[in-house]
Amino acid sequence: MPDRTDYSALIAGHTAVIEMINSGDAGLPVLTQLLRVAQPALGAAGMAFVEFAPSGGRVIAATGAAEWTVGRPLPANDPVTICLLAGPRVQCVRTDRFTNPLASELAQRGLGRMVVSRAEIGGHTVGSLHALYPAEDEEPGAEQRGVIGYLGSCIAHMYGDQSGLPVHGDGPVVAALADGLAVVDRDAHVRLWNPAAAQVTGRSTEEAINKPLPFPLPPSGQVLDHRLPSGRWLRITSGELPGPGALRVVTFRDTTDQQRHDHERDLFVAVTSHELRTPVTVIKGYADTLTDHWESLSEPDRRQAARVIGQRANELARLLDRLLSSAAEAWPGDGPPAAFDLTATLRVAIDDLPTDLRRRTSLQVPAELPRAIGHRQSLATVLTELVTNAGKYSPPDSPIDVAAGADGQTVCFRVSDRGIGVRPEHVERAFDRFWQGDSGDRRRYPGTGLGLYLVRRIVEQQNGWVSLRPRSGGGTVAEVRLPRR
Repeated sequence: MPDRTDYSALIAGHTAVIEMINSGDAGLPVLTQLLRVAQPALGAAGMAFVEFAPSGGRVIAATGAAEWTVGRPLPANDPVTICLLAGPRVQCVRTDRFTNPLASELAQRGLGRMVVSRAEIGGHTVGSLHALYPAEDEEPGAEQRGVIGYLGSCIAHMYGDQSGLPVHGDGPVVAALADGLAVVDRDAHVRLWNPAAAQVTGRSTEEAINKPLPFPLPPSGQVLDHRLPSGRWLRITSGELPGPGALRVVTFRDTTDQQRHDHERDLFVAVTSHELRTPVTVIKGYADTLTDHWESLSEPDRRQAARVIGQRANELARLLDRLLSSAAEAWPGDGPPAAFDLTATLRVAIDDLPTDLRRRTSLQVPAELPRAIGHRQSLATVLTELVTNAGKYSPPDSPIDVAAGADGQTVCFRVSDRGIGVRPEHVERAFDRFWQGDSGDRRRYPGTGLGLYLVRRIVEQQNGWVSLRPRSGGGTVAEVRLPRR
């Protein structure tokens, strides 16, 4: 420690700080520069400034051997905090007097002494300035203490002018905000990081302070949607803080659910418009033909046109039922699950299939099949969806087998085809809403991607489960299990 303070260096450096303020600089850059000027003039190993808020303090600026302390907190009930906020405004303390982590680490690094000056405005403490010295140095004299007290007053004056300060904002208002809030400097380094910001991004205050903002910074007054590496979506806004400083306030919120809903809405519109277009076009074409050429058409041609219109209208009705059911919270018309005859239900459902599917479908059931617990009417829908799916993904004339069975806990039925099969990585995704095994404008197989999604919803509402697996020899097996009576 030098015998005297280097006043010439201090005055020259302080003059440069004042010129920074006059040229528009403020806040942390000015504060940090003031510490850089003071450190060699005072012969200190390092300088630090702790800013206080109602919940405690945080190191917001540091230089030299203390630079690593930036961002470190000082809780309100910490003995060091209590000591700093009480007693003389300027005091010399030994770091080995305290047992908190920050003081212990200072002592371990050889910074055993510090002169502390509170920065006060009207008796209210806004922070404390620290000049740190090696443990083996003599205790700083009255001259150094006076200079450090003066510098503390200068910093308090900066706070009084609100020149980009304060920056430590985890007070009750900021902490209560539901949205993430950050304050960044001109280099987009974080100076404030509220609890909601830590929760939204998964980055703690200690990990964020004095580090680059972990997402792009939109221009002032504009909104940016950004996806984090974790997959979460943020909606980010920013604006300039009042005053001559270059600090910016950034607010952001998690919009992952909204993004997912928007994606599902867009996908819903795309899928339904694609699937509705074909039957509507066919119906309109045949209806126009009957209207414009009725007299010239033979009776068989008229009947064929009417038959096609009826088939396509049935397709439309079934598609609309799927869409409405996928949007409903519960399957319409279902009461409490009850015991029913699965064999009879399967036979009726197969008889109601379209002619081409009914001809391809065979049913095998044991002589005595236990009754299942569920909703008989909706199980007919389940079978229709599974058989339709099997027919769509298999050759036109290939057989579709329906077989039923039971074990000690459940009654089941399986729908087996000899089609393209299902890849192991797709057995779960196939039940997602709107998911298709092939996608894009050149899909080989039409459909909305709602059939299996509805099947799983119906079955699980009846305390059962449904699964897919590859069939030995090629094709797919869909299995539905329900509780047995």
